[in-house]
Amino acid sequence: MALFDISEPGQSKAPHEPRRAAGIDLGTTNSLIATVRDGHAETLPDEQGRHLLPSVVRYLTRGDPVVGEDAACSAIEDPLNTIASVKRLMGRGVEDIMHFASRHPYSFDATGGGMPRIRTISGDVSPVEVSAEILRALARRAERALGGELYGVVITVPAYFDDAQRQATKDAARLAGLNVMRLINEPTAAALAYGLDRSAEGIHAVYDLGGGTFDFSLLRFTQGVFEVMATAGDSALGGDDFDRVLAEWILREAGIEGATSHGDLRRLMFEARGAKEALSAAPAVELDIQRSDGSRWQATLTRETFESLVEPLIERTLAPCRRALRDAGVDREQIQHVVMVGGATRVPAVRARVGAFFETDPYTEIDPDKVVAIGAAIQADILAGNKPESDMLLLDVIPLSLGIETMGGLTEKLISRNTTIPVSKAQEFTTFKDGQTAMAIHVVQGERELVSDNRSLARFELHGIPPMAAGAARIRVTFQIDADGLLSVAARELSTGMESRIEIKPSYGLTDTEVETMLHESMAHAREDVAARQLREERVEADRLLDAVGAALAQDGPRLLEDAERVAIESAMDALRAARDDVDRARLRDAIAELDRASADFAARRMDETIQRALGGHHVQEILGP
Repeated sequence: MALFDISEPGQSKAPHEPRRAAGIDLGTTNSLIATVRDGHAETLPDEQGRHLLPSVVRYLTRGDPVVGEDAACSAIEDPLNTIASVKRLMGRGVEDIMHFASRHPYSFDATGGGMPRIRTISGDVSPVEVSAEILRALARRAERALGGELYGVVITVPAYFDDAQRQATKDAARLAGLNVMRLINEPTAAALAYGLDRSAEGIHAVYDLGGGTFDFSLLRFTQGVFEVMATAGDSALGGDDFDRVLAEWILREAGIEGATSHGDLRRLMFEARGAKEALSAAPAVELDIQRSDGSRWQATLTRETFESLVEPLIERTLAPCRRALRDAGVDREQIQHVVMVGGATRVPAVRARVGAFFETDPYTEIDPDKVVAIGAAIQADILAGNKPESDMLLLDVIPLSLGIETMGGLTEKLISRNTTIPVSKAQEFTTFKDGQTAMAIHVVQGERELVSDNRSLARFELHGIPPMAAGAARIRVTFQIDADGLLSVAARELSTGMESRIEIKPSYGLTDTEVETMLHESMAHAREDVAARQLREERVEADRLLDAVGAALAQDGPRLLEDAERVAIESAMDALRAARDDVDRARLRDAIAELDRASADFAARRMDETIQRALGGHHVQEILGP
């Protein structure tokens, strides 16, 4: 019997197939990726169930870099090739990097102009390339979980990221092969998740203190419209600075003087971070630090001492809060909630100081690590077209004013900070000299009156101006900012129509040619890269197996194994060690399988013994329950 093909008038016959979209929180310390499934936004775990991906990349002599937890575990033993906190280097020039390079336990090549590069065993790499490796790892996680290639992503950036830092983030995503539908500010993403979950209309503050950046934003949520009223912050202030201050205190108290090795510095930062995290729950923590001469320094660090060390840093976060309140014309009592975002807001002193400043208890119910990625996922789902019925509108702002240089080295602002984007504004200028036929246009970003105190973004020239008396020519300069906060500038002489334009591409970002070259190389070597990755994964599995069997032998071998059995297992382990560094994957796989076979009975006996211990002294009914 034939069937009628029935559909609603005006609608397609087949239901819309949702596009795979994701939101990415590319963090200083950790990164996450989230998506919307069955109407619910959730962060995606890796195969071990871990949602947080440490933003750490380790470069090797051969094969792909290692990203995440395994890389973080190598930070102390291989500090020069293990890059962490790279977000603080994004969009920075050579001078910026050298200003605070001593905080990073690895080496820079800053001999040339433009973008600095980090020296590693596999060659010099840029911060953009390091970030691209993190984004690739997150994308693979999402594609594995969602069963296919991503249509597009929304990536969050600190609200106070300038144009260069935003462009560097887009470069990294492009290098990772991702379609960036939009960049959104991290506090905006957090408020997006919070507002939709709570349907909380009114004015809200988002205090976002992450590993390497601080943002403060005021947002108004009304009838589905998210309006960012004002934003402020510091893109070089975060939990990493708490760790650094504590590490410097340890150096002084322990009497460690002079230069220390890169490994010692990384170990000290690791110890400082662990102490900071422990003090969020405990009133004191014991420190046990090994000096370079082999001696040990032990002390008790109290929460009170730690809070006295970081108090100046916490106080630094309040100045941007005051500035944003002033820019938005908002009094503290008008704020309904102060939402805490970012791992560093777990520090009790931060919550207490923020609560005292706003005279209200900060809202801390949302997981500060996940909320930004969840908000980005919600926005990605909408931009991918998966929620055509959504009437939500997101109005973000630019963090810093934009303008051009005028005579005398002055800045003429065309777009003021906290202007809603996207936006386009134009202003007319004229010539300074008689007969002037060209004009050099210098685009700058910042709040200062003098160009020398602001950040230079780009320079370009407009030619073909008719020779006229000074002041007679009319040149219209137009600034256009897209939804990502990225700027393009055009200059047009009105009498002739001569025009010149530029898309702002900072000199310390990757050029289009560099990005294209990297993409071409990645495609040309795709097959080799896949093989190298598979070999690397199998080596990791070999190391895991050797460690597990070795620990089991040491603990239970004397009781559970005959001499002949132990010899067989140890022989298989020796064979696997020999095969581990071989490029022959088949030999390595066979050696792994052989060790599995040799240790199978031993593993079964250990399991039986564990179960017997667990069941000892209990009745069957106790185990099975009623």
